[in-house]
Amino acid sequence: MTGAGGASPRLAQMQPSHGGMAGARRGTFWALLVPVVVFLGVFLIVPLVMMAALSTRADLSGPLLAPWTPTLTHYVALAETPTYVRLLLISAGIAVLVAALTTLLAYPLAYFLAIRAGRRAAVLLILLLVPFWTSYLLRVMAWKLMLGEEGVINSVLLGTGLVAHPLEALLYSRFAVTVTLTYVWIPFAALPMVAALQRVHPAVLDAAADLYATPSQQFQHVTLPLSMPGVIAAFFLVFIPTVGEYVTPLMVGGTGGTMYGNVIQDFFTKAANWPFGSMLSIVMLVATLAVAVLALRAVDVRRFVEP
Repeated sequence: MTGAGGASPRLAQMQPSHGGMAGARRGTFWALLVPVVVFLGVFLIVPLVMMAALSTRADLSGPLLAPWTPTLTHYVALAETPTYVRLLLISAGIAVLVAALTTLLAYPLAYFLAIRAGRRAAVLLILLLVPFWTSYLLRVMAWKLMLGEEGVINSVLLGTGLVAHPLEALLYSRFAVTVTLTYVWIPFAALPMVAALQRVHPAVLDAAADLYATPSQQFQHVTLPLSMPGVIAAFFLVFIPTVGEYVTPLMVGGTGGTMYGNVIQDFFTKAANWPFGSMLSIVMLVATLAVAVLALRAVDVRRFVEP
């Protein structure tokens, strides 16, 4: 029995203390954080550090982990060879173009899935992800068949009389690389924009309508600004890996569609010059991160997400 102002001793024993709850939260936090940190450290940070260190090695004579005298010879050679820098700039330009086209084409799709699809959104989202179930190489090969001299596009153009001879520029060119990469990345780019558009509360649009905003004004002044974080995320989701892309240019680009990643691959495989290939990789990584940081500082994403 307890007094009128007291509490049951048994009930007090059953209630967890604040210190115990805080300790449980900390334990859960570290249990979730440590595996992620270890995974990223082993499979991301350590390889990058090894690549950066390897780029300061003159050659691969001797064991891989044997002591060596660091040198910047490869970086000096890059500065004296404008071809590699020019190819990096071309690859960055292609990546910007692909990212812009992909984001532009994926936005209406994301808008429909998030706002207009209704109960069909889940089924349509699954259909959007269906290409992921097919091999990446098979999807690229499909475009190789479509863009070839005897492919679907040339067959239609010849059959309709729009051209007299097959268009050779469709395949093994930077045009083919751009078209194929845009197709490949559209489903990826749509996902962050769907997530951003789903956060736009219908009440906000209703309030804009109550203020006599037309549908186009609602989209321009409400929907688009609120979804801008997803648009920016989609752009960089496509831009960053496209700069170093080498599989697609190898299959549909040929010599006319060579990108910076193909040169890196050649130094690691054909030339067996790992130090120079590592140097090219580090330069590409630093340049890509610099572009991303400068772009984010210029755009100032916080003004889209802060109330």
